[in-house]
Amino acid sequence: MSNTTIKERLSKEIEQSGLTTVEIAKRIGVSPEMVTQYKTTKKLPKLDTFAKLCQELDLDANYILGLDK
Repeated sequence: MSNTTIKERLSKEIEQSGLTTVEIAKRIGVSPEMVTQYKTTKKLPKLDTFAKLCQELDLDANYILGLDK
């Protein structure tokens, strides 16, 4: 799975969460600017932040990472 596909999936799920960037940032302990970077740049979250993001937004990490079949 390429970083581009991971990025696209993560960005889509963040957008569809129904939460604002500020709300997501508070829930996962990063700045709103960092969440924006996850959606609009090539930057991916650190592993611990990714885990929090999946937990808070009820995301399937396997899907985001392309590990599901």
